Formats: sequence, C-alpha cells, structure tokens
Amino acid sequence: MSMETLPFKTEMTKMMDIIVNSLYSNREIFLRELISNASDAIDKIRFDSITDPDLLEGESGWKIKLIVDKDAGTLTVRDNGIGMDRDAVVENLGTVARSGTREFLEKLQQTKAEDRPELIGQFGLGFYASFMVADKVTVLSRMAGDKAKGVRWESSGEGEFQVETVEKERRGTDVVLHLKEDAKDFLDEWKLRTVVRNYSDFIEHPVVMDVMRTEKIEGAEGEEAREETRVTEETLNSRQAVWLRSKSELSEQDYNEFYKHISRDFGDPAKVIHYVAEGVVEFKALLYLPRQRPFDFLNPERKNGLNLYIRRVFIMDDCTDLLPSYLRFVQGVVDAADLPLNVSRELLQQNPLVDKIQSNLTAKILSTLKAMKDGEKDKYIEFYKNFGLVLKEGVHTDWTNKEKLADLLLFESAKTEAGDFVSLAEYVEAMPEDQKEIYFLLGESRKLLEASPYLEGVRKKGYDVLFMTEPIDEWVVQGLMEYKGKRLVGVDKGELEGLEGETEKEQKEKKTEEMKDLLGFLKEKIAEVEDVRLSSRLTDSASCLVSKEGRMGAYVENILKKIGSEGEFEESPRILELNPDHPVVAALRGRYEADPKDARLEDYGRLLYEQAVLAEGSKLKDPVGFARRMNDLLVRDLT
Repeated sequence: MSMETLPFKTEMTKMMDIIVNSLYSNREIFLRELISNASDAIDKIRFDSITDPDLLEGESGWKIKLIVDKDAGTLTVRDNGIGMDRDAVVENLGTVARSGTREFLEKLQQTKAEDRPELIGQFGLGFYASFMVADKVTVLSRMAGDKAKGVRWESSGEGEFQVETVEKERRGTDVVLHLKEDAKDFLDEWKLRTVVRNYSDFIEHPVVMDVMRTEKIEGAEGEEAREETRVTEETLNSRQAVWLRSKSELSEQDYNEFYKHISRDFGDPAKVIHYVAEGVVEFKALLYLPRQRPFDFLNPERKNGLNLYIRRVFIMDDCTDLLPSYLRFVQGVVDAADLPLNVSRELLQQNPLVDKIQSNLTAKILSTLKAMKDGEKDKYIEFYKNFGLVLKEGVHTDWTNKEKLADLLLFESAKTEAGDFVSLAEYVEAMPEDQKEIYFLLGESRKLLEASPYLEGVRKKGYDVLFMTEPIDEWVVQGLMEYKGKRLVGVDKGELEGLEGETEKEQKEKKTEEMKDLLGFLKEKIAEVEDVRLSSRLTDSASCLVSKEGRMGAYVENILKKIGSEGEFEESPRILELNPDHPVVAALRGRYEADPKDARLEDYGRLLYEQAVLAEGSKLKDPVGFARRMNDLLVRDLT
C-alpha cells in the first residue's frame, strides 16, 4: 500500500502545544514513557504466547534497546514485543486521547496553565511526550504473526501524519526520535544511563544499548600491547525490584543494600517493613525506618516521602501524598497496580484509593514502631532521639491515630536518670493509688526543670513529673489532653487540686481569709500579675508564677520572643502564688499587719514577684529596678 497522509482525529495543534509546553514538568520523562510502552508490548506478547506459541517465532529473549545515531541525530527505542499492524498504528498513534478527548481538551483550554497538571484522568498521552525532544517521530512496527509485513508511521506533530506498509524483518516496534538541537544531549551515553536509572531502573525487562569500550590487549612475546575498541551491548537498568520478591528470597544484606541505594545513607536501617496489601487497593511496599537522622533532615527543601512506582515504572520521588508529614523520615518504595495520576503521570490525584494506601501504610508503620518500643526498647530509644520530634507532630494533626501515637511517646521524668525515658503507659502503671492525674513540666532543659519550684508539692506527695524539653511539647499536651482516662496537668498551671486533701484545703482557705488584705494589696501594686493567691504547690520556695490552665506557658512564650514573634501573640497574664509557710512570706505578712502603709512593702512584694519571674526562666523587664531593690535590702541587712 502506498503512503497515505492522514489528519489527526483531534485538534492536534492545540493539543501538542499543551503536551510539549505545559503538561510535563521534566522532559526526561519522554524516555520513561517510551520504555514503559515497550515493556507493556513485551508483556502483551508474553501473555498471548501462552495460548499461541507461534507468535514468538522462535525469539523470546525479551529486551528494550536504545539505539544512538549521532550522525543522523536520532535516538531509537526498540522492543521485540507484540507490535502493531496498520490499523492499530492509525488507531493508537493517530488519535490523541481517544477516551473523552473533547471533554479533556475543553478542560485544558478553560484551565489556567499552572493548574493543568491537576486535571483528573488517564488519557494515554505518554507517546506524544516524544515531541518535547523531537521535531519528527518515525515509528516502524510489525505485529507478531504478520510475516515480514510491517507499517511505517511518521509525523512532525503538526496536525497530520503519514503511514505506509513496509517490510520489517522482526516483530516489535521501533520509535525513532529525530532530536531537536537542544535535545542532542540525549545521544550521550551518560545521559541515557542517568535517565534510565532514575525512571526505569526496575523495569522487568533489560534496557540495553551498544557502547564502545577500549580494551588493552597484551601482545605476544616480544610484541607491544595494543588497544582494541569493541562494541558491547550493556544493560542499563538493574531490574532488581527487591520489593516484588518474597521475603524468603531476601537476606538482611539484600534489604540493607537496597536501603543504601535509595536513601543515600551509608549505615543500615533500624527497621525494615516489607509487605503486600491486597483487597480494595493492591500495592507492594518496602519501607525503612532510618537508624540515624540525616544531617539535612530539618532542611525545608529536603526531599522526603516515598518513591512511587506503578507496575515497576517510576512515577515520582518525594511522594508525600502516601504518608502523613509526621512520618516523613520513612524511606522506601510503594508499587501500586494502578493509581489515579494526573494527565502527565507526574502527580497523584485526590482519590479514596490514595487515602486508603496512606491509612494502610500509616497503620503498618505505627504498629512496627509499637513492636520495637515494646520488644527492643534500647533500639527504639535511639530511634526516638533522632525522630521523636517529628513523630510528636502527629499527636496534634492526626486525630485518627492520636492514641497510637501517644503510646509511642517517651519522656524523661523527675524519677528517671538523665538519659532514661518513660512512656505514658509506664508512667500510669507506676502512679500511686491516690494520684489521679499525669503531671508534666515544660522547660529548656532537664537541669533547669529539676531545680524548678513547681516540683516541690508534687515531689512531697511522691508523684512523678514528666519533663518536656521541646517547644512542640506544648502542642502535644494540648492535642492529647488525657491518656487512658488520666488528665495531663502542667505543674506550672492551674490550681493543682490533686495535691490537697480536705484538711489541706481547709487550712489554705483559712490562711487565704487571714491574708486577704495583704494579697489584695500586692495584686494592686504588682500590675504585671492577674491575681495573687496562696500556693498548694510550693513547700520550700517563697513564690512562683503560674498560668491558667489551657493558656500558653512561659517556656513557649520565651521561645516565641527569641524568634521575633513577640508582637504576634498576647502574653498570658500570670498569677503570683505565695507559700504562706515560707519565712519571707510570714515576715511580709507580719510587717503588713503592723503597718499597712509601710513604703517598703511594695518593694518586698515586687522582689517576690521578680524572683518568681527568674525561677520560671523568663527575663526581668526592669533589671535595674530589681538590682536597686536587692541593694537596698543588702544595705539594711549589712549596716
């Protein structure tokens, strides 16, 4: 049959402009698409040959070959798969987006360019990505079973194509790209190796190319060595899709080597998670929990998340849609049978299947962490020191898994040695019978917290206090609120009613009544505080500052001030608590009762406030006034 020129069945000029200029973010993807198509063609003939062995024509060594012709400026992708006849070529290559073409094109034309990749659908546009790098594409194909007769298709992508019947010796398809000048780097061996490794490394079939290698040949006795250049066919892809193999086939070394390959980590992982999900959504996953935190882990531009494959074909790295952000330390691969991608197959679409995979992966990771914490605590502690900070984010953002995350939290406490940790479950189990609440204290370091006056009353009762030394802990306790029916209570907030029995309450009420005038006087003179009251939490110190329950504490406020956010939030007003049994407070009470108009009373009261400011870790707003008041007291005492 002579050559025919046929029009494309859609408005190809407009479509090609979108494909070439807007659809793909990285034009290297054209090779992924062509290799993926070639792999599908091989899989198709392998399947069909089960019932019709004659299709193989005696040839079954499957491969996809890249052929470089620098003189002609062409790159050919050749497969020995099922091939196409003339009708199939016209149907498959002459029609852009056969399913829903008109609706698809209308959506593209009506949508802003920056939003186009988010359109939902699979439109079979991979082949046309070739025109991002080629100004002409030639396809030579012969369908398995058609003896020697093939078809030639050619187009420059400008609205029409030519098709003719030709002789072709072997079955399969050759896609010949006549590369544009700015795409000639795709003729370089290193470039092709890099693209294949990045996008098609785990394709089942070998991706090969001929390369020139110079070898040194030793001469016979008395002859000099010579160099000889040979052409050898080399395989570019590893084909080792470890996650597709069964666990019984893999050794620890296999897992560790693959981890290093995908993570750029020189060490071994802390844990391997390898499993197959079946049912509503099917996928295979090979996940790793790192042992050490990468040096750039907190870099906001660092890529995290998983590598996503669909049937061995690389789709994207940094696939954050498959895991919540608080699990961004997890490395690994997810290979799905199918997923809803955007038109260019570069982005996931919002879809119940994606949500299902995320839920499945999250549950598996959390259960693995729980098993590690319960069965390998030392190993888990080392992991937690590196990644506990980001794990805590989930308590405030993932309400579905809040309880599971709470079980994974670790803290130092007033009763643990420095560097040792206790879980919330262990804390609750060790609580005295009369303790009804879980106590915690936030601060900059364990050393500062151990010396805090807020611990005095709790320690006297024999209760433990969790030490929380990371800024995020403020939001952790707000997210949790309680654990196993026990409220989380900050020992620097609220009334701490759990420390007082009926007798202690009656005594405090009596003393409050006796000292109400002094308390009112101090409240009036110390404008910085919201209230002045007697304390049930102090046993040794004279005073402390507390916040109302539910309000931001001093520790987090001070951090926000340091990072320049002072004007962006309203400081929580403090309550000044006094220890009525402390000698200083008792003396102040006596002086007030002797002479309520004594000018020194305000200075004494303000000194109690200022020492409480220092004890909570805050800075004095009037350090000069504090120094003057201290000097005045020293002079009176020393002279």
